[in-house]
Amino acid sequence: MPEPRFRVLVVDDSVFMRTILKDALARSPELEVIGSAQNGNDGLQAILTLRPDVVTLDVEMPGLNGIQVLERVMRERPTPIVVVSTKTQLGASLTVEALEKGAIECVAKPLARDATLERFREAVVRAVLAAAQSSRRNLVGAGKRAVIASPTADVPLDGIVAIGISAGGPQTLHQLLPAFPARFPPILVTQHMPAGFTKPFAERLNAACKGTVVEAAGGETLTPGHIYIAPGDKHLLVSIRGSKPVTHLSAGPKVSGFRPSVDALFDSLKESASRTVAVVMTGMGCDGSAGVRTLKRLGAYTIAQDRETSIVYGMPKAAAETGAIDQIAPLCEIPGAIAGGLKRLLVPT
Repeated sequence: MPEPRFRVLVVDDSVFMRTILKDALARSPELEVIGSAQNGNDGLQAILTLRPDVVTLDVEMPGLNGIQVLERVMRERPTPIVVVSTKTQLGASLTVEALEKGAIECVAKPLARDATLERFREAVVRAVLAAAQSSRRNLVGAGKRAVIASPTADVPLDGIVAIGISAGGPQTLHQLLPAFPARFPPILVTQHMPAGFTKPFAERLNAACKGTVVEAAGGETLTPGHIYIAPGDKHLLVSIRGSKPVTHLSAGPKVSGFRPSVDALFDSLKESASRTVAVVMTGMGCDGSAGVRTLKRLGAYTIAQDRETSIVYGMPKAAAETGAIDQIAPLCEIPGAIAGGLKRLLVPT
């Protein structure tokens, strides 16, 4: 008997994009396109009537836009949503807002009808499969946001925090990062996200956080109170200049299937391992697992998000299965776990 397939609804006002999306999704034996809609009003009705497992949603549409559709869906029938959007300033801004409000993943529309279409098709299938494996109960609209206590401020400032995160990451980070005080060691974040979206993502986080959040530009000396977001399509790395850790960006090959890559970030911190806390959070796949093994062996403190609070329990599960994780923690306890790990590494006993 064939395995049941995930049912997908396509919502986009472009006939061309609806055709491309349906063609891409039809290539996966795990996915079944059950319908499409050409605007937000029709899309909302189709979601509530057809009850798909996953929705691909354009954010720039006549009538109800994607944000309005997402807000209604998350109130009335929380459903995993993949945003498919342009890289225009408006498209990127709306996409980041949608991710904060509960969308699982985003995929950038191709700029031309050429070879980039094949990469787009692959990205869509990967994103929809990740969304299909998400936990509905942990979607932002499915319940209250996590209550996350701020860690104590007496943490040694010469430590480094590195966070790897993917599907479900934006809404998770919008809950997690505002909990950190302004006086806290530098935090590096590799979030799998396309180029063009990470700058507005960092800007929205900056407005919500006590510290300063920036899209990493490369060449920054790691500074307490700062959070550095890996730019889309660039690895965020750390090198030592003199005695100071400095950010470095690389457009080198994908690592563990991604650019930016969590494993690439973790591997770059080998020289600073003895004062680094590495955290693997919600996401599909195993990016970060090789890195936590390396950092743990060199003296780092390692944390993985637990199954119950992960939107997609793929990356944290793979990291935990390495045997190199010091602590598995729910989302609400991760800031405290990070602070405790820093103290364990840096405060003499």
